[in-house]
Amino acid sequence: CALTVIIQKTLILLYVSLCVAVGKMLMILFPEMMKRYILKQGQKGSIGTNPNFSYENWGPTFFSLKYLLFVLKVKWKRLEDEAFLGHNAPNTPVADFRDEMHHILDFMQGHEFNKLVEDFNSIADFLIIYIEEAHATDGWAFKNNIVINNHRNLQDRKKAAQFLLKENPLCPVVLDTMENLSSSKYAALPERLYLVQGGKVVYKGGVGPWNYNPEDIRAILEKLK
Repeated sequence: CALTVIIQKTLILLYVSLCVAVGKMLMILFPEMMKRYILKQGQKGSIGTNPNFSYENWGPTFFSLKYLLFVLKVKWKRLEDEAFLGHNAPNTPVADFRDEMHHILDFMQGHEFNKLVEDFNSIADFLIIYIEEAHATDGWAFKNNIVINNHRNLQDRKKAAQFLLKENPLCPVVLDTMENLSSSKYAALPERLYLVQGGKVVYKGGVGPWNYNPEDIRAILEKLK
């Protein structure tokens, strides 16, 4: 009910605020120790291994006000998560680049992600859903990053997705609606992998970038060959 959600959001607010306050204090008192810790976290995802990013581009943004607001946004959205292992996959609406509306399960036909598509397109249908920005220029932004503001409308989202299309993904790319239903119901922000079979969720990946692991999908699909 609404009261339960308010209580949950309040508890999350208190917890995240405390964690950020402690993190900020530790960065002030023990800057080198915290730098090593943040760099270690970065190595788990693409941030720490991206040659375009030095620690100075992203590390100091941790435990800032915009960091706090972003973490709150992510954790609050997870309260709307409806994608659970063994349960029906949320059939949320998405838009294509011709502004035509579809639903995720409509796409079920019988660098690392592209390799998955190449290797398993005979047994699986792949789909990329472009959702809201994790590091928008007017949000929790990194230096030396692509300049993309938070999407105000579907045209903004379509324009931002052009950067993804330049990477030549080997599967369809669609856009989450401005209600961010796919992002919310799949708890996908900032990024996440799912495997859906027969309309049910059979794999729910960890939240990226730290726990984004395409090799998990590969292992499952190998068994289905």
